[in-house]
Amino acid sequence: MFIFIIGVAVLIAGAALKRSREAAGRFGGVISKTGIVIIILGLLFSLFKVIEPGRVGVQVLFGKVQNQPLESGLHLVNPLVDISSFNIQTQTYTMSAVSNEGQKEGDDAIRVLSADGLEVTIDLSVLYKVNPQKAPYIMQNIGEDYIDKIVRPISRTAIRDNAVNFTAVDLFSSKRQEFQDRINETIKAGFEKRGLEMQQILVRNITLPASVRASIESKINAEQEAQKMEFVLQKEKQEAERKRVEAQGIADYQRILSTGLTDKQLQYEAIKAQKDIALSANAKVIIMNGKTTPVILNDK
Repeated sequence: MFIFIIGVAVLIAGAALKRSREAAGRFGGVISKTGIVIIILGLLFSLFKVIEPGRVGVQVLFGKVQNQPLESGLHLVNPLVDISSFNIQTQTYTMSAVSNEGQKEGDDAIRVLSADGLEVTIDLSVLYKVNPQKAPYIMQNIGEDYIDKIVRPISRTAIRDNAVNFTAVDLFSSKRQEFQDRINETIKAGFEKRGLEMQQILVRNITLPASVRASIESKINAEQEAQKMEFVLQKEKQEAERKRVEAQGIADYQRILSTGLTDKQLQYEAIKAQKDIALSANAKVIIMNGKTTPVILNDK
């Protein structure tokens, strides 16, 4: 369309020069013909429109939005139509306390009040995309700045509305996933009504007040000490049980010896032992008294 407008301007200039009586007037015909050529080229270029991959085109004719979007590729269109391009790829909107990490400069984290009245700071990333079939609706009802009008306010409101149902400690620990699931449902519903598709919510960081963090750390340390003491007690119990079993075994052994062995059996076992010693090449047996157990001396 821009080329067409230039062609019209050149044609008008050529026509004006043709009416002029000055020397430049003889170039009026050439300029007019050039203008006509530019107009034709402009019309040809305006008839064809290329939509880049990952984008969708929305046609606007004299302020009226056409309902049928243009997918990526080459299209033959009305040269008078103005086409706006929408990104339909997955986009990420981050709100973070770290400067320059999100879309906004400086600290853009979300500060909410928990159920117990404590202020909690949350860093959040929203993964979303434009529904290609809803692009004309977005153009008509929201405009191309849908990020500031829809993505940001709905996400921040969802965080605040759901955080009041949880205590600060629960947000940080046991119910963090439940909190994330809730805001996921809330944002998804808000996006779908306005032509956007929410793909994933990432609760990147939850920062608690310093007093709460200190309390949690103290509790964790106490739990670790309790677990350590429980381990020590369990170990001592096992050692005591081992000693009890060992003592019981010794007692049982002594009881068996005291009740199961006779004097003749003991005498027989002693004779067998003396015989083995006597037959040894390194032993010399000396019997000091035949009535008692002999004393065995080694001559080495």
